[in-house]
Amino acid sequence: MQENLLRAMRARRPSIRERWVDLLHAERVTTPLANPKVLEHLINETLDEVFAALGGSHEGHPIAATPAIAAARAHCACGRNPLLAYFLAGEQALLEALVHAQVETPELSPGDRSMAVTGLYVIVRSIARGEIESFCALCQHRPSHPAGPADPPAAPAP
Repeated sequence: MQENLLRAMRARRPSIRERWVDLLHAERVTTPLANPKVLEHLINETLDEVFAALGGSHEGHPIAATPAIAAARAHCACGRNPLLAYFLAGEQALLEALVHAQVETPELSPGDRSMAVTGLYVIVRSIARGEIESFCALCQHRPSHPAGPADPPAAPAP
């Protein structure tokens, strides 16, 4: 992301956090851990990680490996992972801030605008995927063994 656009995004950090909290409160709470008051405490750390990554290279965040956060719902067997809603809300808050920052940066070319949006998606979705998968790995509601091919049937007794 271009430095001037990144500066504009960092300047919007308080409003991004506020919007993220508002979006969390709009989500349906599925578990006590999904309570917005609980999730709010994660926002500053996540923003630190996002802004650090936006200022660096995207080499560690391949586009092909970053499906939409909503797609993670299909991999969450119980649907109770509070990070699903958390990262959807965060992605929306960050994207809204980026669009506003782009409006205030008229010197950006259409290609620069597109690259900034793509970079934001790549980074947020990469961070989200890792956190969501980690939480799901600890879930008590997940199947006891990973889904895979069924064991071959036992040979009939002679």
